Amino acid sequence: MSEVKLTAETRTEFGKGAARRIRRDNKVPGVLYGHGSEPLHLTFPGHDLLLALRTPNVLISLDIDGKTNELALPKAVQRDPLKGFLEHVDLLLVKRGEKVTVEVPVHAEGELAPGGNLLEHVLTALPVEAEATHIPEALTVSVEGLEAGASVHAKDITLPSGVSLAVDADAVVLQVLQAQAEEAAGEAEEGEEQAEA
Repeated sequence: MSEVKLTAETRTEFGKGAARRIRRDNKVPGVLYGHGSEPLHLTFPGHDLLLALRTPNVLISLDIDGKTNELALPKAVQRDPLKGFLEHVDLLLVKRGEKVTVEVPVHAEGELAPGGNLLEHVLTALPVEAEATHIPEALTVSVEGLEAGASVHAKDITLPSGVSLAVDADAVVLQVLQAQAEEAAGEAEEGEEQAEA
C-alpha cells in the first residue's frame, strides 16, 4: 500500500467565497475528522492532492502547518462535474494498527469459456476490513474458463493476510452472462423456420 506525504495548512475562512479564493490559488479546501476530535479545516496543494487521489484508498501522511503529522484516508471527494478539478475533500483520521472498513477495487483476469459470453461486475469494489497501513490496492480474481451462469462470490476471493470481508460472504461480485446477440439471432432463425413450415 502506498503512503503519500502531503502538506496542509489550517484555514479559518469558510463559505463559498473563501472556497473560491482557495481554489483560485490552485489549492483545495478540505476537512479532517475522526477519533472523536473536532473537525480540522485544512487547505491542500491542488496538484499534489490530485496525484495522491489517483491511487484508491491511498494513505496520506499529513504535515499540518509544519507542526503535527497525521495519517488519513480519503472519505469523500467532490469534483467539478464538467472540468473534473477537485472542489473539496473529506479525510478520515486513522492511526497505525487501527482497522478500517474500505472498498477495494476488484480486477478480473483470464479468459472466459468460448462462446462470446459477457462478464458483469456486480461489485466493482469489495468492502473489506483491513489495518489502515495495510490496505490492498486491488483484489485480483481469475475468471479463466468460466461459463455462462457462473458467479464469483465474495467468499471465493482470496484476501491478503490481515484482511477480512465487510460484506456478506455470499454476495455476488462477478457473474458470467450469456451473450444476448447470439441468442436473439438464434431465436430469429427459429421464428423463420416455423414460418416456413
